[in-house]
Amino acid sequence: MTNSMREKTILCFGDSNTWGFPPDCGARYDRQTRWPGVLQQQLGEDYHVIEEGLPGRNTVWDDPVEGGKNGLKQLLPLIHSHMPLDLLIIMLGTNDFKNRFSVSPLDISWSIGRLVKAARDSGHPLLGEAPEVLVLCPPPLADLSSSPFAGIMVGAEEKSRQLAAVLGAFCEDNQIRMFDAGSVVQTSPVDGVHWEPEEHRKLGIAVAEQVQAIL
Repeated sequence: MTNSMREKTILCFGDSNTWGFPPDCGARYDRQTRWPGVLQQQLGEDYHVIEEGLPGRNTVWDDPVEGGKNGLKQLLPLIHSHMPLDLLIIMLGTNDFKNRFSVSPLDISWSIGRLVKAARDSGHPLLGEAPEVLVLCPPPLADLSSSPFAGIMVGAEEKSRQLAAVLGAFCEDNQIRMFDAGSVVQTSPVDGVHWEPEEHRKLGIAVAEQVQAIL
C-alpha cells in the first residue's frame, strides 16, 4: 500500500480524561464513550485513532508520589512505536496543577511547548517523518471543595481558568495549533476534574473538525 493510500494515523496523548476516567470513580468508560473513540467514529475508516491516555500523566515532571507520569520521557518512544504517524494530539496540563509541582499556567505552557518540540524533532530516517501536532487546552476545573482530589489540587481552579488564555498566547507566538477544549467541554461538578459521557462526545465531534482541517 502506498503512503498516499494508507489510513491516516492519529495518536491521542493525554491523561485520565483521555483514558476515560468517570467523575464518580466508577469503571472506565468504554471505547465508544471516550472522546478518542468518538473521534474515530466521526472520522471513519480512513483514519486510525490510537488512545494513549494515562491517569496522572503530567507534561514534563517526575512525580515524586505516583512515579511514571512524566509525559516528556514517554512521548518519543510512543511516537516512534506508532510511526508512520500523521498527527499527534496532546492534551495535558491538568495534573500539573497538583500542589506537589507548584507551577503556573505559564510554566505549563512552556512545558507543553517542550512536548511539541520533542514531537517536531521526532522524525526518524527509517520509521517516518515527524507528525503534525495539535494541542488541546484542557477545560477549567470545577469546584474542588468536596472533591476527593481537593487536598492535592489546592488553588487549582483559578490556575485552570487562566490556562486557555496563557496557553493560547504561547501557542500563537510559537506557531503551534491549539484548540480550547473548554469551548465545548464542561468539567463535572461531581469530582471537579473529570467529564460526563456527553462531554466526551462533544469533544470528539469538535476535534474531528480540527483533524479534517489539518489532514
